[in-house]
Amino acid sequence: MRSLGRAALGVAAVCLMSACAGGLRSAAVPAQIYVLRPAPATATQAVNVSPIAATLRIVQPEPGPGLDSDRIVLVRSDRRMNFYAASRWPADLPEMVEALIVEAFRDGGAWAAVHDSRSPFQADYFLETSIRNFEADYTGGGESPEVRVRMDCALGRTLDREVVATFTVEGTATAAANRMSDVVAAFERAAGAALAQLTERAAAAVRTSTVQSTP
Repeated sequence: MRSLGRAALGVAAVCLMSACAGGLRSAAVPAQIYVLRPAPATATQAVNVSPIAATLRIVQPEPGPGLDSDRIVLVRSDRRMNFYAASRWPADLPEMVEALIVEAFRDGGAWAAVHDSRSPFQADYFLETSIRNFEADYTGGGESPEVRVRMDCALGRTLDREVVATFTVEGTATAAANRMSDVVAAFERAAGAALAQLTERAAAAVRTSTVQSTP
């Protein structure tokens, strides 16, 4: 009788666990993945760019504190860093920004070739960047955030490891409304402005360096 009692209790426990497991549903909201598509250089801009007879390698950017994941960063009005719930970039920020930089340089059409950090090919120049800001900032007091994208950049020559130029690029844009689609659109505009500065300043630095080194 005791054995039967234990068996009955065991079956009841298994049935109860199965019922509970079947009835459990996750309350977590699936993360939404947001992709940035900054406006590329127009055909007219690409045609008007004087070509650079050199190749460029983009080194994967170094992230600032809190910027080394795929989470979308916000800075609250009291300056606390936080993240938007259930919203992510398609990759960790350094990887995503590298892809955006490579795309911007290729769209610009000034360089003979542009390689990413995983390319096996050698390049004449390399570009290092540090991501200082890539966040939606609520410290201004408004309901909608101002998105800020800022990068410190160093352009170097591969042959002698000489630094050709160092500079900072920045883009800002205020979200049209405090909803995720508008915040991401502001990220797109701010990133596009920073990338436009980056491609222009890198090309100008190489042209200046080439002229100065010509006997």
